[in-house]
Amino acid sequence: MIKWFQSGKDIDLIDQPQATMRKQYKEHQWKIFISLIVGYSFFYTTRLSLSIAKKPLIDEGLLTKEQLGLMGTALFMTYAIGKFSNGFLADHANIKRFLPFGLLVSALINIVLGMNQNATFFIVLWGLNGWFQSMGSAPSCVSIFHWFQPSIRGTRYSIWAGSHNIGEGITFVITSIVVSYMGWRYGFIAPGVLSLIVAVVIYKFLKDRPQTLGLPKPEIAFAEHVIRTNSVNEEKTWHSQLYVLKSKTVWVIALACAGMYISRYAVNSWAILYLQEAKSYTLIEAGTVMAVYPIAGLIGSVLSGVISDKYFKSDRKIPATLYGLANVFGMLILFYGGQSKVLDSIALTLFGFGIGGLIVFLAGLMAADIMPKNAVGAVKGFIGLFAYIGAASQEYISSILIRTNEINGVQIYDFSQAKLFWIGAGVASILLTAMVKVPKTSQSQKL
Repeated sequence: MIKWFQSGKDIDLIDQPQATMRKQYKEHQWKIFISLIVGYSFFYTTRLSLSIAKKPLIDEGLLTKEQLGLMGTALFMTYAIGKFSNGFLADHANIKRFLPFGLLVSALINIVLGMNQNATFFIVLWGLNGWFQSMGSAPSCVSIFHWFQPSIRGTRYSIWAGSHNIGEGITFVITSIVVSYMGWRYGFIAPGVLSLIVAVVIYKFLKDRPQTLGLPKPEIAFAEHVIRTNSVNEEKTWHSQLYVLKSKTVWVIALACAGMYISRYAVNSWAILYLQEAKSYTLIEAGTVMAVYPIAGLIGSVLSGVISDKYFKSDRKIPATLYGLANVFGMLILFYGGQSKVLDSIALTLFGFGIGGLIVFLAGLMAADIMPKNAVGAVKGFIGLFAYIGAASQEYISSILIRTNEINGVQIYDFSQAKLFWIGAGVASILLTAMVKVPKTSQSQKL
């Protein structure tokens, strides 16, 4: 099984005209790029299904607020550990098999959850889901760095990084409607079935490394600069991964990312419930208002690479700080801007735009820019470990900080303490981002 997941051996370069080779390369690039976007989008539909089903599960007495918090913590803890280990493994893996397998199992878990009503089973299966969810992000990044030349890699990365917003949008709108009309069970079953289909389709179009297909590395194929043509052996890859672990800069970025993920998943996991309970939205109204968040996130993500390249000469630190401010101000407006759907939409737009760019900068690109390119999976895995430990702790802490009282037989939710925790995490992320020191000459340039 382990051997089946490993990247194949390099084969001799196919003897063909350069124009033919580049045409073939570009065809692979587009198929891979679209597959990564679609595949990663649907990872999110099978991760956020619980966010939509929370209130129905509470109302039916199947799960308590604290049990839902444990479910979220279980998923994010296994996801954090999985991102770390699977990130390192992704540098050695055949992405064509590795990534679709994770989506396939996650889809099956969601379908089984839709047929369940035992609290313990919910928590255990949702935690297992976190592990297979971790097979999406780092493998996608590894594939991008394997298949795209430096001149377009940043743009492709930022567009791919925005693909999670597509999954969020599908979840907040379509899954909300499904749950409203068909019940919470189909909030798990519907995305599960769709993700099964997507897993099979992307398996057909994803590819292993170019060298396993008789193609050169993208830098050589498109003659962008001269690099070594020999493959990096396993020993060298592990050496580069160890360098990542020792980098103080990566540690600071990882801590900043953890703070950002606390605020990100606070909104992802609890905003639907917040809008329903604190602002009296219906589930469909809450899902519709939340839909502006992933749309803004997609825009923020796509623009982040262009903005940092064109206006800041590829220095990610300053725009990352500005995106962080957008994140915090969005939360301030959402939580303290009064009862107004217009203001809530503006707040979620601002928040989503900020989060979209921060995911690009803090969750990968900022560190990948300065680390060895044969350790991109390790970079994503290490930062992901911190990010999702933050997200996991947020789930449980938030479930405690969100107070409930019963008045005249009606449950009243108090989010006052939780809101301060979420905003404080966003501020901490900004301060840590400002501390990042980017070396003038990166290790990746030397290797």
